Amino acid sequence: MIDRRRFLEGTGTALLTAAALLALSGPRGLGLGELGFIGQADAQTVDAAKLLEAGPLPDQWLGKADAPVTIVEYASMTCGHCAHFHATTWPVLKEKYIDTGKVRFVLREFPLDIVAKAAFMLARCSGEGKYYPMVDTLFDNQKNWAFTNNPAQALLAIAKQSGMTEQQFNACLSDAKLAGEIDQTAKRGADDFGVDSTPTFYINGKKVPGAISPEELDKELAPLLGAN
Repeated sequence: MIDRRRFLEGTGTALLTAAALLALSGPRGLGLGELGFIGQADAQTVDAAKLLEAGPLPDQWLGKADAPVTIVEYASMTCGHCAHFHATTWPVLKEKYIDTGKVRFVLREFPLDIVAKAAFMLARCSGEGKYYPMVDTLFDNQKNWAFTNNPAQALLAIAKQSGMTEQQFNACLSDAKLAGEIDQTAKRGADDFGVDSTPTFYINGKKVPGAISPEELDKELAPLLGAN
């Protein structure tokens, strides 16, 4: 876990004021234990209707609203396995299933450290229609910001490239309400649906943990889609 000091060091700017740090830290800090995440037993399926009920944050989703399959992914922006899925399986999922109307896809925030939480906040602050483009950029460039000595500086550079000003960047990371809603989204995933690692996928309610491969994805979706 990347601590607060490392996140703040070396910025040389007004990045992450005390208010921003408070927002990121949340009332009980970060991390699975600190947030009180006590996952349920690893049930292989969950109630699909309950899974899709409105949570603390509005779902950002791609695909047709009435697609026969809905995939919900819980991910952390600093998770290497999540980035691997994004690089290897996501292009197949999007082109073969989402863009063709067979799958509706939902990404939900499950940050495992303060840097991942900041990254998700930036995605949420990016503006209408820009959530997934920002997520794509962050995963594509994960090694350039998530594991550096100055992740805040690196995130600011990415934010500026997306059109965000430094003032907007600071305002985003100072948003205590948004920070709390991300905490609540993750806690709900753990408490209600048994998320205890990232990535974790729910395919029409079936829990599939781990960075699923394109071949495994095809195998999971074939019986659900039939002749579709």
